[in-house]
Amino acid sequence: MTGFPFSIQTPPEHDAALPASVDVVIIGGGIIGISTALCLARSGVSVVVLEKGRVAAEQSSRNWGWIRVQGRDLAEIPIAHEAQRLWLALDGECHGRLGVRQIGVTYLARKPRDLAGFEDWLREAAPLGVSSRMVSRDALRDVLSGAQGDWPGALHTPTDLKAEPWVAVPELARLACSKGATLIEHCAVRGLDLDAGRVTGVLTEKGRIRTAEVLLAGGAWSSLFLRRHGVDIPQLSVRSTALETGPLPQVGGTAAVDHRMAFRPRADGGYTLAPSTLSELYVGPDSIRALGKYAPLLRQGGFDVRLHVAAPRGYPDAWGTPRRWSDDSETPFERLRVLNPAPNVKKARAACAAFAKAFPDAGEVRPRTLWAGMIDVMPDVVPVVDRVAALPGLTVVTGMCGHGFGIGPAFGRIASDLIRGNDPGVDLTRFRMARFSDGSRMVPGPNI
Repeated sequence: MTGFPFSIQTPPEHDAALPASVDVVIIGGGIIGISTALCLARSGVSVVVLEKGRVAAEQSSRNWGWIRVQGRDLAEIPIAHEAQRLWLALDGECHGRLGVRQIGVTYLARKPRDLAGFEDWLREAAPLGVSSRMVSRDALRDVLSGAQGDWPGALHTPTDLKAEPWVAVPELARLACSKGATLIEHCAVRGLDLDAGRVTGVLTEKGRIRTAEVLLAGGAWSSLFLRRHGVDIPQLSVRSTALETGPLPQVGGTAAVDHRMAFRPRADGGYTLAPSTLSELYVGPDSIRALGKYAPLLRQGGFDVRLHVAAPRGYPDAWGTPRRWSDDSETPFERLRVLNPAPNVKKARAACAAFAKAFPDAGEVRPRTLWAGMIDVMPDVVPVVDRVAALPGLTVVTGMCGHGFGIGPAFGRIASDLIRGNDPGVDLTRFRMARFSDGSRMVPGPNI
């Protein structure tokens, strides 16, 4: 079976009336936008989330469901720790409906030299309080019972978590509404309303909202929106395939990844599986323009990047997608409400075969549902989290590079502090927008 199971065709759940004015407008109803709205609403700030399609219908519900500290960029580790604390608290507040569980994350080495990369990361990360440890080949049976892989060892973080993406973000959206946030689905923002270069509102397909503060958390659509206002970031989006199995014998309780597959146990007794390294890039104007910025990452290697000549019609970097439009005309955000790419069926089946080979006690492994998502990426594999100096009143949190679900609640808290002018409590230098234009050398994050 193919097709994304999270309903994107049913009538919107959130269809509040458009407010005339609010303190903060959030563009994008994914994990970042919803988490920020929740934090702001708890602080008594009037906030509306505007989602062109459905809450969490894109990458926020299409990811692997990992909530990890393991393998993160050093600048992200304190934020990832905070995110884990927040996920546990939020799951308690939602009476366990988010599906948060401590299952650990394991990176399985393909060759002995991979272990050296794991050890290098652990050496640098250890002072930041990670629980990660190296696992020998013989000790792997205690981490992955029943496994018959030929891995020479692994990096394991026992305190890492998982949640269920299909239900977690929609549930957090309901929580945000209960705290006073307003959510409106099927309401695309066409542009910013500016006065002397400063944000004074947003212009939507349903009308104008007055506001002095806007958060752009549009995922794969963010760079297209920004370019309309003269702000350029080298963000691209890549297709990533995943699947779910039906209930299977439980073969070790951890989430893990090797060079062929990634997997985690699901709350329904099955597994979420994915081809572990495959990223499929549709070549378009933005990817050609940003090629130089991505050169260090491509030289680093370790990514299975497949190029496609052209994106499907309406995608953010498709050749025919408009880069300019007027405030009173239909925009690309209205023409394609939800990015719903077709999965790579061949690679999905290969992941199932790899899982069955590694865990023969699982029996026959077949996909029950296949889907794909578009992951917003940056040249150094870390996001942009910053105020936009050229457009006072605008904050951008985007380019999560596939890490957004797990770390989202903490970046939501940080975004809410940035918007309110508070000290975010963490060093955001690594995530500044200007790193792409001030001559800074691109330093890719960990590729382990």
